[in-house]
Amino acid sequence: MTHKILLIAGDGIGPEIVGAAEDVINALRSRFGFNCELEHALMGGCAIDAHGTALPDVTLERARACDAIVLGAVGGPKWDKVERAIRPERGLLKLRSELDLFCNLRPAVLFPALVDASTLKPEVVSGLDIMIIRELTSGIYFGQPRGIETTADGKRRGYNTLAYTEDEIVRIARRGFEVARQRNRRLCSVDKANVLEVTELWREIVQNMASEYPDVEVSHMYVDNAAMQLVRAPKQFDVLVTDNMFGDILSDLASMLTGSIGMLPSASLNADNKGMYEPIHGSAPDIAGKNVANPLATILSASMMMRYTLGEAALADKVEAAVSRVLEQGLRTADIATAGCRTVGTREMGAAVIAALQ
Repeated sequence: MTHKILLIAGDGIGPEIVGAAEDVINALRSRFGFNCELEHALMGGCAIDAHGTALPDVTLERARACDAIVLGAVGGPKWDKVERAIRPERGLLKLRSELDLFCNLRPAVLFPALVDASTLKPEVVSGLDIMIIRELTSGIYFGQPRGIETTADGKRRGYNTLAYTEDEIVRIARRGFEVARQRNRRLCSVDKANVLEVTELWREIVQNMASEYPDVEVSHMYVDNAAMQLVRAPKQFDVLVTDNMFGDILSDLASMLTGSIGMLPSASLNADNKGMYEPIHGSAPDIAGKNVANPLATILSASMMMRYTLGEAALADKVEAAVSRVLEQGLRTADIATAGCRTVGTREMGAAVIAALQ
């Protein structure tokens, strides 16, 4: 089988980190017979510059035709003054919606060699391995009506809508239960049911579904407490499932438990496990083109692609082991640098991962 993979570098550091992931994919092709075809497409600010839209039709067509997508990052201050409806981030949201990538998997795993890179005490984070499952195509980021208006008294008013249907909650909760079954069988559903009616419905539905999964221990936690607990005692969690906005915030918080946001990959999946894979960090335009960005989250995103969409778990294991070996050798990009380690650039780190593939 030939896997069709679409590479979307995007903006800022996107071309550098996706380039590193592409090099790793090509190494898997040459060394281990990984059979794939690679295509490239534009999305984000670079697409606005070239085509006047953040998501050109040709990119959407290629995305629909491929098996999986590796994305870098989109956006930057260059496009902050662009009309909101066509900003780089709108292209990303539209692509997620068009492909129905409703399930966002965001693992937060602390590699043993990076215990000292975390700002938390080693005893708090050592051995950390949690999975945050974020609903990705509904909620407040997509809700209508939304906008900025001028009221009758001449004051400006901004508004957004947070809404979830029962079906949308059921399908993301089911993914949460299924992933928990494959791990340590503990699922924590995060909401704000004491204030928001939509998450009151969320909690009710998740609790009703628990009877279908008697082997999974289910708990519920308000989002503010969940944020506190992630910092206080993160290893109490196995799988967290939550809505779009809460998942966005909590997964970024969890990234710092692992030493750097540059270490966290993600997968965005549809009902058939077709996916888009991307690091959770942004485009970091301040360091773009300087060969200092950490490519490991993007490389690990490619590893998730092997595991979740392409059915190449053995290759995923090889990539993850290679990343671990490189870190154990003491190589670090600037964001995870600690005393006694050797700081390297984006290209050097990618090359080191390839050298460590066995």
